[in-house]
Amino acid sequence: MRSLSGLLIVLGVTMLSGTIVSVALPQIVGSLNGTQAQYTWVVTATLLASTASTPVWGKLADLFDKKKLLQLSIVLFVVSSLLAGFAQTTGQLIAFRAVQGLGMGASQVLVQVIIASLVSPKERGRLNGYIGGIMAVATVGGPLIGGAITDISWLGWRWCFFIGVPFMVIASLVLGRTLKLADVRRADAKVDYAGALLIASGVSTLLLWVTFVGNDFAWISWQSGAMVAGSAVLLGLAVWVESRVSQPVIPLHLVVRRETAIAILASIAVGMAMFGGAVFLGQYFQLARGYSPTEAGLLTTPLMLGVLVSSTVSGRMVSNSGRVKPYVVTGLVSLTLGFLLLSTIDETTSLLIVSAGMLLVGTGVGMSMQNLVLVVQNSVPLSELGAASGAITFFRSLGGTMGVSVLGAILANRVGTNISEGLAGAGVDASAAAGSGTLNLAAMPPFLREIVESAYGSSTGDIFLVATGIAAVGLVVGLFLPKVRLRDTLDLPGAEEVPSDGATGTGGGTPSVGGDAANAPASADGRVPAAGDGPGTPVVARGQAARVVRAAKREDGTG
Repeated sequence: MRSLSGLLIVLGVTMLSGTIVSVALPQIVGSLNGTQAQYTWVVTATLLASTASTPVWGKLADLFDKKKLLQLSIVLFVVSSLLAGFAQTTGQLIAFRAVQGLGMGASQVLVQVIIASLVSPKERGRLNGYIGGIMAVATVGGPLIGGAITDISWLGWRWCFFIGVPFMVIASLVLGRTLKLADVRRADAKVDYAGALLIASGVSTLLLWVTFVGNDFAWISWQSGAMVAGSAVLLGLAVWVESRVSQPVIPLHLVVRRETAIAILASIAVGMAMFGGAVFLGQYFQLARGYSPTEAGLLTTPLMLGVLVSSTVSGRMVSNSGRVKPYVVTGLVSLTLGFLLLSTIDETTSLLIVSAGMLLVGTGVGMSMQNLVLVVQNSVPLSELGAASGAITFFRSLGGTMGVSVLGAILANRVGTNISEGLAGAGVDASAAAGSGTLNLAAMPPFLREIVESAYGSSTGDIFLVATGIAAVGLVVGLFLPKVRLRDTLDLPGAEEVPSDGATGTGGGTPSVGGDAANAPASADGRVPAAGDGPGTPVVARGQAARVVRAAKREDGTG
């Protein structure tokens, strides 16, 4: 529990660093004279760096000392946070936030891997309550703290980046004294640098296209063709490399498993909800409704309250029953309904309706996000835990990054169109909008400020309508999730006993848990019973178990 306290501090601070700026961003970007496009990039740069580096950190966790990797990520996060706090321009802030994203991605995936190395999947359901609580406190407290810091004259928005530094230092000291992990460094350890570079380049190119298309160039243009084709080529080469190297960054046999593939697709939708909701709701309350940063933080409380309550309750219920699918599907239903309700809002919508929509979205995120991680971690042996955790975190972060980029691009286009229409309706020449491209409302004349607020109000509902469609896709995918039962052992029992010839499992001698085995009731030691099961029988699907038994009989002459 002492080690867990340090791990939860790291997780909480890294998540806080993402949400603490969500409400303060209009003030931050406005004080630095940034634009709406730069507003999005302050968030996107962090998510992009975190997303691109996550699978690398996850793979490194399987090859090297997890504790030292986590300490390295803490140092990276602390240094970049200090630099971001001292930024003098929006460009500098974006650059330092990108470096901070490297530390955030490393810390979040390494904390999950270390916890999974200490606690079985079934008991981890209870820990999901703690993790969900930390996430909720970070996400609830983030906007509140960010808004309050921004409103306090003797602090200012720069302390949004400084405030997490002392907590990370304390966490590093606690982990250095209490966290004891076996040193798993291997002599044959290899890092797939080529695959990591190709994945990062392909994803970055795609996200850059999503960010700039429609503003800097048309959807159908040579720039779009070059960026989409380039991304496709890079990702295609990444798949080719990953299928041939001995120790890939993202093992393909993990991604193509039914449980993992479905959990990944559903996580993309949840990621878009988690990041997009927090970022654009804070902006909505300030720019469309005229609330202060502190008030905007308080108004986002229903979203975070939903995450806290649903993650805690569903985590305990998952641990008691060992079943995951009912809670994931229920969460995705709540997520879809919440976005559907939020798609109706504008600058005049009752706050009760907005709060109800946020509560549903928060409930959906809390019930589905960590449980989808559990599904993936439950299906792999301990030796592949880092790669599996890195893969699901990577795709969830990718969904969040794409969500912020896509929704941000749509919002910027809609706001620009609405402002132009508002000016034309008022009989004002468009040149009067010089300065409406910034988010510094205080510097605008009153008539222009009213038009801008109305533009943001109606445009926010439009982007949540898009999010509704994405959540609905995640729900449909989630319905195909197998009825997974969580094991109560740290590793797959018998994982070391299965021959490595590939006859009884997936690559590398790892047994495959799927089909009937995944649905069969587990015994006291977490093993799945099969006909003829005796002491030491590997946990494999029943059909595979039968083949193992027949092969053994042929070898000893009894069959």
